Amino acid sequence: MSEPATAPRPDTNDMFAVHGVFRDSLGAAPSLVGGIAPGDAERVALIANYYENILSFLESHHDGEEHLVFPLLRERCAGADELIDHMAEQHHEALALLEETKVALAAWPDGDDTAQKAAQERLDELCSHLLEHLDEEERKVLPLAAEHLSMEEWGALPGHGLANFHGDKIWLILGLIQQRMTDGQRAAMLAHMPPPALEMWTGFGEQAFKDYSSVVVVDVANHA
Repeated sequence: MSEPATAPRPDTNDMFAVHGVFRDSLGAAPSLVGGIAPGDAERVALIANYYENILSFLESHHDGEEHLVFPLLRERCAGADELIDHMAEQHHEALALLEETKVALAAWPDGDDTAQKAAQERLDELCSHLLEHLDEEERKVLPLAAEHLSMEEWGALPGHGLANFHGDKIWLILGLIQQRMTDGQRAAMLAHMPPPALEMWTGFGEQAFKDYSSVVVVDVANHA
């Protein structure tokens, strides 16, 4: 007798593109924030808004994992409670740092050199914390998700992220992720994108991202 067919499992490697957005953008803070000349109010506002969108995406990303991934792994993976508790605690620590960073970014445009330094320091602290967390999540959590979650369950993450994103440039986030994907991953992303989001991206979002990249995102890519 042939063995029963097993349900297809998700390719969780697409998460590396998402994590790459955080690594690259936060890792570029010394140049993007620290490199602004005194008195360049237009550049300050541009970069502050850029990071406000990154932080909003980080919030929605972590929220999706805590609501859609962690509970299922607790339920289906014997002995995974300690790991998931550890991941959740790292999320909570990141959220505290994130809130401090949001305060620093909000104060930066109307502040002086001290405010600029504070914004960079908060972004650096958040980056340092996330680097350890993302590495551990990729090594320990993604393999469990690939083994124990269905295609549909894993595929619910992007939609959750879009629905809970509160920044003003969702096309920035989509573009940053796609930059770091393979051709196959980009095709799959577009194929499963909700119709309104797909219409936004193909209608104006992709071009808006390209235009924006010429003044901000290219610096991040050069830093990576």
